Amino acid sequence: MEREHIFNELKEILKLIKPSADFSKINEDSQLVRDVGLDSLTILLLSLAIENKFAFKFEGNPKFTTVGEVIDFISANSTL
Repeated sequence: MEREHIFNELKEILKLIKPSADFSKINEDSQLVRDVGLDSLTILLLSLAIENKFAFKFEGNPKFTTVGEVIDFISANSTL
């Protein structure tokens, strides 16, 4: 799956989870907590939404800091 496509799909998920975030400034270097404004609950929701959207299950508790790390993980694990 193309990286740009994953990024766009991820932004759509983030918009549903955190609609108050300013997505015009979000890029791969954006930090999920500081820049997007996620907390532990919204990170859990993000994980569940990623599993549903990209057709895989997380093993354990994923630790992501940036949007780019999430994209890397999806790219390596998605079966779509």
